[in-house]
Amino acid sequence: MSISLLTFGCRLNAHESDSMAHYARQGQANDAHETDTIIVNTCTVTAEAERQARQAIRRAHRKNPEARIIVTGCASERNKAQWAALPGVQRIVPNADKMTPALWGAHSATPPPSRHIRALLQVQQGCDHRCTFCVIPFGRGDSTSTPLEEVIQRGRILSEDGHHEIVLTGVDLASWRIDDQGLGFLCHRLLQEIPALHRLRLSSIDPILLDPDKGDRLLWDLIANEPRFMPHLHLSLQAGSDLILKRMKRRHNTTRVAALIARARQLRPTIGFGADVIAGFPTETDELFNETHDFLLEQQIPFLHVFPYSERPNTPAARMPALPKAIRQERAAQLRQVGDTNRALFLSRFIGDETTILMESATTGHTPEFANVQLEDSQHSTRGMLQPCCITRQNNDGTLLARTIPS
Repeated sequence: MSISLLTFGCRLNAHESDSMAHYARQGQANDAHETDTIIVNTCTVTAEAERQARQAIRRAHRKNPEARIIVTGCASERNKAQWAALPGVQRIVPNADKMTPALWGAHSATPPPSRHIRALLQVQQGCDHRCTFCVIPFGRGDSTSTPLEEVIQRGRILSEDGHHEIVLTGVDLASWRIDDQGLGFLCHRLLQEIPALHRLRLSSIDPILLDPDKGDRLLWDLIANEPRFMPHLHLSLQAGSDLILKRMKRRHNTTRVAALIARARQLRPTIGFGADVIAGFPTETDELFNETHDFLLEQQIPFLHVFPYSERPNTPAARMPALPKAIRQERAAQLRQVGDTNRALFLSRFIGDETTILMESATTGHTPEFANVQLEDSQHSTRGMLQPCCITRQNNDGTLLARTIPS
């Protein structure tokens, strides 16, 4: 008997899949007659993500018709009957319950380990906002924050297990709040309480968290003064046009985003920026698209996660005038090209520099700014090691090449 995972979507889903597998294995130890189990953690951000999950379920059933297939995740939360009807599916687990150990037969479960070198630590769930294109709140519910002491305890376990870097994650990470204290306070406490932790990184955040006037002051203090807080911010930007942002019902505008990028670069000149961007949102004219295109180019954001707009049922955006899918795809390709241009310029700044790479394999890893690095031919290190390196040149595939520096 075996337990396997099929995971779609975000880092949070990946983290939850690891935990579910851990709990399922602990429960399985009490049931010697258990058949093979396949856990499918679905995503509903795009129609393509749902299609891939359905296709994977059918393929898994054909390959192993005796296995029980358990489906969970945001997509299954919204269309339970549709997912339950797929071949081999024996159970739909609600999103709100999938992290409950008892559900998997592990009534006295130990905390799940992390299989990632950069350990994911979930601190928040759900979302209170209602962007016009998004269905995630309907699959994840309203925002809830993990208590501070629980986060610190879990972080300490991950550090003691040998993880040099922890990545805080959640559905709307910026909304973490306990007793009027926000995410900056949580980060400060983690670094204070876990002195052995070398690196703390944030996953995707709402730009409103770093609004130059109203943002999290403690988070700005970390950016300015804490070397263990990684100089890398991935913004849930979505567009570089104020009119499109308004129609998306986002809470930021381009002026505020440009200001926060400038301020962060002033405090940490090498900071790496990423951004999620939707191409071809309904009503996006050529002029509005060019506003996004030019904004991304002007701000020189190197790590773009671009995807064409995908209609989600029962959302306000799905009732807006839609663009042909071919135009969405073409615009997404143009924005990815902007990302390639920005990334090449950003990476060129590191050539000749000495830095420390967190090795995620014997030959590849990431800089603190989240640039991909590959060791030169014949060079090797150790997975999980913080490896001093000298950046030698830039590859055509958007990575940096480096040689190790003896410690």
